[in-house]
Amino acid sequence: MAEDAVTPPVASVDQLPPGLEVSDTVIELAGWVIAAKDNHGYPFAVIDKAAAQILVFGGDGKLRGAAPGLFGSAIGDHAAPGIAGLALREIPGRDRTTPAGRFVGGYGPSIDAGRVLWVDYDSAVSLHPTASGTPAERREERLASPTPDDNRVTHGCINVASDFYEQVVRSTFEKGGVFYILPDKDSIAETFPEFADSRAAKGDD
Repeated sequence: MAEDAVTPPVASVDQLPPGLEVSDTVIELAGWVIAAKDNHGYPFAVIDKAAAQILVFGGDGKLRGAAPGLFGSAIGDHAAPGIAGLALREIPGRDRTTPAGRFVGGYGPSIDAGRVLWVDYDSAVSLHPTASGTPAERREERLASPTPDDNRVTHGCINVASDFYEQVVRSTFEKGGVFYILPDKDSIAETFPEFADSRAAKGDD
C-alpha cells in the first residue's frame, strides 16, 4: 500500500526527462519512510545520485515534485574530514563528494551565500538552484540533458533548476525536512540499515 501511494505516475511538478524511470529502490525507500513514519511528519526528499534524480514529498507523503539534480564531481559516499572549513576552491577533486545517508536539514546562514537550505551542515552540503558555478561548468545544460551521465559537476552540493527550487523546494522545506541520499558505492544496508531490515523481513514472509 505504501509503495502504491508514492509510485510517481503524476507529480505536481515533474521535470524528469521523458523515458527516464524512477528506480524501484527509490520507490520502495519512499514507501518505507511513509509507512515507518521515519520522517516524523516532516517533508522529505529521496535523492538518487546514480540516476541524478530528486523526488520531493510533503509531510503527508504526497509527491510534490521530481526533477534532475547535479551532484559532487567525485564518486563517493562520505565527506572528507574538515571539508566544511574549506573554501570551494580549496576542496581537492577527490573530496568533491555528495555524502549518502539520512540527513535532517533546514534553512540557515552560510558564510558566503546568505541563507541556504542545508542538507548536512557538518559536511557543508546544501541544496540550491543552479545560479552558482562557472559558465564553463554548463550546469543548466547538464541539468537539461536527457541522461544522468553529465550530472556530476559540483563541489558536493546538490543543484536543481531554479524554477523547481522556487516552485517546490523552497516552500516544501521552509521549516526543515529529512533528506535520504542513495549511495554510489556503499550498500543500501550500510546506508539505510532499518530500511534494509524491513526489505529483508518482507522477503521472509
